[in-house]
Amino acid sequence: MDDPEAPARSSGRPVDPRLLRYARTSRLFFVAIGVIGLAQTAVVVGFAWLTTQAIVGAIGGMPVADLMRVLAALAAVVAARAGLLWLREAVSARAAARVRSELRGGLTSAVGRLGPGWLANRNSAQLAVTAGRGLDALDAYFGRYLPQLVLTVIATPVLIAVIWWSDWISGVTVLLTMPLIPLFMVLIGLATRAVQRAQWQTLRQLAARFADTVRGLSTLTVFGRQHRAASSIERVTENYRIETMRVLRVSFLSGFALEFLASISVAIVAVSIGFRLIDGSLALSVGLFVLLLAPEAYLPLRQVGVQFHAAAEGVAATDDVFEVLDAARALPPQDAASSASTTDAATSVAAERGILRARELRVRRGDSLLAPVSFTARPGTITLLSGPSGAGKSSVFAALRGIAPFEGELTLDDEQVPPPASWLAWAGQDAGLIAGTVAENVTLGASTDRVAGPAGERAVVRALTAAGAADLDPALELGVRGAGLSGGQAQRVAVARALFRHVNSGAPVVALDEPSAALDAETEAALWQSLRRVADDGATVLLVSHRESARSIADVLVDVRPRSEVTA
Repeated sequence: MDDPEAPARSSGRPVDPRLLRYARTSRLFFVAIGVIGLAQTAVVVGFAWLTTQAIVGAIGGMPVADLMRVLAALAAVVAARAGLLWLREAVSARAAARVRSELRGGLTSAVGRLGPGWLANRNSAQLAVTAGRGLDALDAYFGRYLPQLVLTVIATPVLIAVIWWSDWISGVTVLLTMPLIPLFMVLIGLATRAVQRAQWQTLRQLAARFADTVRGLSTLTVFGRQHRAASSIERVTENYRIETMRVLRVSFLSGFALEFLASISVAIVAVSIGFRLIDGSLALSVGLFVLLLAPEAYLPLRQVGVQFHAAAEGVAATDDVFEVLDAARALPPQDAASSASTTDAATSVAAERGILRARELRVRRGDSLLAPVSFTARPGTITLLSGPSGAGKSSVFAALRGIAPFEGELTLDDEQVPPPASWLAWAGQDAGLIAGTVAENVTLGASTDRVAGPAGERAVVRALTAAGAADLDPALELGVRGAGLSGGQAQRVAVARALFRHVNSGAPVVALDEPSAALDAETEAALWQSLRRVADDGATVLLVSHRESARSIADVLVDVRPRSEVTA
């Protein structure tokens, strides 16, 4: 499964074996559905047999008491059939919910293991669509397609065997006409998979385009290109409508083809039975019993083709999820161990702690290790990581945050670093703002009792002022991803969040990645002064910046070089 062609091969199978690997709940689901399917098959045979007995008995003058017993048994079978159908729906719905939860959790963990280097080459909006709507489509996959597939595997051979045992001529007829349905299912399924995949890719493209447009809307407005962006979204939306209608056309066509083939096959069986009933070579009870079972023999296989269309979107989404999970599974074992090293320590950090040491720290980016980095950052100092773009400065911060695997040693006060939530106040190049007020973005993650009331409001204002964003109203409502702010304003709010966390939660280490990239010289100078005061008050400040002005406030300068420049 680790080879690159595995996803392509497995996607053509009725059930992707990776589902059993990554969603253990599905194993029990298949067992339960198998038992229910066997019971449903028995009920179908019982229903046909009791119906035959009732009709033949009524024609042949069966005593009323005996006829009533047959009808009572028939009613019980009908009730059992309805109960089994309800039970199958309930089991399928619960299994779908649990598998969705498992796959979403696995997807989140896999993205964390793969790290920011991998994520930088992916579109986060497309991943969000996959984890959201895509996995929600598993309801149809588990609720309709898989139960029908299991029922087909169980019921079809059993019903053919019963028909053959009752009337071998009808059994041969069903056996010869049955392959027509799978043949057309394969042909139609190939077309369905192609158009469904195109629809899914168009939806992902639409989500990515919309997210990118919202993120850069302020810039587009400045340059007068917002209308062109709207036209682009409209064009992709129209493509999605066209792809959706194409999927519906193929679905209706396949449904018609399968129903037509099944009707013709049942008609052939019925004509054969009719001729033999006329010449007396077949008993009425046998002919009627076989005639009632013949549609049921074709029904499961026919329904598999119908339900495949309903489940196709979920299948396409799971292919994308499995691709990410396979990539994380392919990581060397030591990567997981080193990444986990940041989460296994104790969760409490004393307020006076803050000496952060890195010794020969080599962060893994993809399949390679970056150049080793060593530094000691102490309370009361500003440690500046400098170097060319791509050298790995942000990757060092990713290792601090526990989202990038690494080799070497990383300690806080000579102990293994605990989870970053307990000691790190961080702001990255991506502001990472959410829909809500400016104040809610600044206080994100803080306990409610510490941010409520006038004291919390004053702390927010102080953090914004220190970040050079005193002009922002804390009550200002922001849209998705902080829409409503310029790039520089969003960056200052992210810095304010880190400073608020340092003061509010006592996080001893403040790490800022290019905090002045979108600031003018005057605002940048004010920010450097604020960081100098934060460090002088006892914080351990780590800073990544390309600006020459950052060197004026740095106590320690760490030169991070690309791996190609490191001598052996």
